[in-house]
Amino acid sequence: MGDPFVPSTYRVHTRDIECEVLAWFAELTHIPPNEYWGYVTNGGTEGNIYGLFLARELFPNGLVYYSEAAHYSVPKTLRVLNMKHIMIKSQQNGETDYQDLYETIRIHRDVPPIIFANIGTTMTEAADDVIRIRTLLQELAIPESYIHCDAALSGMVLPFADSAPTYDFRAGIDSISISGHKFIGSPIPCGVVLAKRRYVDRIARSIEYVGTLDTTLSGSRNGITPLFLWYAIRTIGLDGFRGEVARCVANAQHAVEKLKQIGIHAWRNPFAITVVFPRPPRSVVEKWQIATDHEQAHIVVSPSVTKQQLDELIEDIAVAQEGHIQDGAKASAKTRGTKG
Repeated sequence: MGDPFVPSTYRVHTRDIECEVLAWFAELTHIPPNEYWGYVTNGGTEGNIYGLFLARELFPNGLVYYSEAAHYSVPKTLRVLNMKHIMIKSQQNGETDYQDLYETIRIHRDVPPIIFANIGTTMTEAADDVIRIRTLLQELAIPESYIHCDAALSGMVLPFADSAPTYDFRAGIDSISISGHKFIGSPIPCGVVLAKRRYVDRIARSIEYVGTLDTTLSGSRNGITPLFLWYAIRTIGLDGFRGEVARCVANAQHAVEKLKQIGIHAWRNPFAITVVFPRPPRSVVEKWQIATDHEQAHIVVSPSVTKQQLDELIEDIAVAQEGHIQDGAKASAKTRGTKG
């Protein structure tokens, strides 16, 4: 219950383990030990809610800017928090349209901007350029702002990829949410949220009933998920995660190339382990539980996905595609015969 860094009258807990996990993620995202606060959440969405909650408390009249490629929970969160917001257009790859963002903020220069940045969008794993966004705010002479990063998936990919863009606290962000059940693979949904401590101090309330500070969103929290994350980072380690990221990226590129060989227009964003391609036939979608959005589909090549699985999936797509072409040819021939 309550703040991970503050003792409580309730002594059945995993706070010490949780603090070790948070310290590991703080180092990963480059924020000094004395400047951060955080906790292990129920998942990426709770971390996003927390980041926006801090932003609202800091700037009650702030205006949230989020792209149309943001996670589906973002508009819902903004309704729950009753925050004013504007949706920004996305580029074809899922990245924020910076020109639209610039012009929209310029129109509302009198209101503190709260930027909801995507570090790995849901469908295409596009990462917004945080440094470019910071530069944009400087060009507009914006005196006060807040940047929250939704790094649910890519927060565990980009730190281990060579030459990856800077998106974390070095780039001037204020809070970040990273998932624990996506790349890391916790069997119970969880995540980590980190924020600048001085912002959290503004909302802290002392609760005599539990003898600690009320700084989290929930009351009682899951004490087991910090153990899962602690075990993963202890047994896999930085070098292990670097190796897993390299393997996943290689497998994702393998999938792109194999799909192209059968005539499927597949692609992925730089550093991404998400492979994007046109929506396959229904039989493939149902068998492989493919995530789709209108005519777009994707597969996320996480550490548990093998090259053999990818090859089997692509073979199924090829067979289904051939069957679809044959069915179309038969229907066309039947139509011609009827007309004759």
